Amino acid sequence: MVALYVTSVEKAVGKTAVGAGLGKYLLDNGKKVGFLKPLIAATASLSPEGVDSDAVFMKHILALEEPVDALCPVISDKDNLTSSIKEAYARVSQGKDVVIIEGMGKPSPAYFKVVEALDARVIIVEGYSDRLPTARLITSGEEWGEYLLGAVVNKVPRSQLEHVSGEVSKAGVSILGVFPEDRALFTLTVGELAEHIHGEILNSAEKSGELVENIMLGAMTVDPGPEYFGRQADKAVIVRGERPDMQLAALETSTRCLVITGDTAPIPTVLYNAESTKVPIILTKGNVVDTVADIEDALGKVRFNQESKLPRLSEIMVQYFNFQAVYQGLGLANQRRPIH
Repeated sequence: MVALYVTSVEKAVGKTAVGAGLGKYLLDNGKKVGFLKPLIAATASLSPEGVDSDAVFMKHILALEEPVDALCPVISDKDNLTSSIKEAYARVSQGKDVVIIEGMGKPSPAYFKVVEALDARVIIVEGYSDRLPTARLITSGEEWGEYLLGAVVNKVPRSQLEHVSGEVSKAGVSILGVFPEDRALFTLTVGELAEHIHGEILNSAEKSGELVENIMLGAMTVDPGPEYFGRQADKAVIVRGERPDMQLAALETSTRCLVITGDTAPIPTVLYNAESTKVPIILTKGNVVDTVADIEDALGKVRFNQESKLPRLSEIMVQYFNFQAVYQGLGLANQRRPIH
């Protein structure tokens, strides 16, 4: 078996997505894949429920039998870190060909010890910004040394793909992939949106897992109608409570959810139409400006943990990711053709 450590310097750049896409690809090609996300006590950050959502997601998509607390153990850096890591790894690696280990961000002595203890290969994930990550890739190459398998640059505007690919290739690090920006991979579900704006879902709660790909404001125009709202599909429409005309117009188009602000309950006609079309209405106390700000903040922190995003991720990775280099770097037998 072999350990593959997927990490990044910054948060929310897509290391969970890369790990999930690679793990699912390996699984579909006949490999037995495990997962481990060790949380070193000094930097551990659990969700309010006490369960790491990434570990829950990976357990599901990789069909793992191990309990979540084994996949995401909290390890004190005051203990013998090397032996603790090896024990945690032993619990999840039995019978596996590859164990994907999700890192916790910027390299630190503790996480170098994780890689050293398991003799893991390292993939670093960098997010695109106005300043190309070439310098960071050079630094990462020096820091990880012989353990580094390669790097992925994520969320690159499609118009910049060729330019970025050429520039980062100069870093002297094996580039495993330069991924285009695809907003469908980093969207909120209806339920997540409701949670972030402190809203109440009034109907069709079974649709809370649907993905919201666009945001539209009914307040941006005086007299919007279906033609206006029809410009975007699979959207959340944010409308003031005192504008049922806007609410009804939005419900005539492809809408994932209707967000009514100001804590003003919808009139019966709006609620009836929403129930008929199975469009959830989210009622929130905030005004339009605050609600939009909350959504923008949530979008900046969104995590890749919805199974419905996997098909699109698989398409991107098959097109832009060098699986052959990973197979060779991990010492695995050549992969079969991808299964769709």
